[in-house]
Amino acid sequence: MPSLSKLSSLFSAACLLCTTLLLVPQARAQFSGAPPDSSAFSIPKADLIQPEALRALLQSGDKPLVLQVGSHIMFAQAHIPGAQYAGPGSQPAGLELLASKVAAAPKTQSIVLYCGCCPWNRCPNVGPAYHRLHDLGFTHVKVLYIANNFGQDWVGKGYSVEKGE
Repeated sequence: MPSLSKLSSLFSAACLLCTTLLLVPQARAQFSGAPPDSSAFSIPKADLIQPEALRALLQSGDKPLVLQVGSHIMFAQAHIPGAQYAGPGSQPAGLELLASKVAAAPKTQSIVLYCGCCPWNRCPNVGPAYHRLHDLGFTHVKVLYIANNFGQDWVGKGYSVEKGE
């Protein structure tokens, strides 16, 4: 028969799991197989752009508006040349800053969002930012698919960066 302390530990772990599954939408979605509306996985694959493709697009004459929707510290350390900081997409203040950055842009403006704070499957910023722009009526929004992080998937490939701001 298991000891009382082992049963107590198992019960605590089970309670924590149940609470997580009931209260955290992302955890429910992870176990149910459906992504939450704000996750990176809620972005249609057709609206993703790979780092190599964005690099080529930036070297062409038809440059999109590139907005970083993650941490300002990361943006100051290194960002895509010409990118603008638009606030963390997971925060209401970040979404307000994002809206202000695009307020004067035509709804057909080509926009690329990126974060790069962490692996794609844990990014809290790109999903909400993408959906906010669509809610505002923007029709040409892409999201840079960063599988691991900005350092590995952009800087580590030798792509150009700017620092500061």
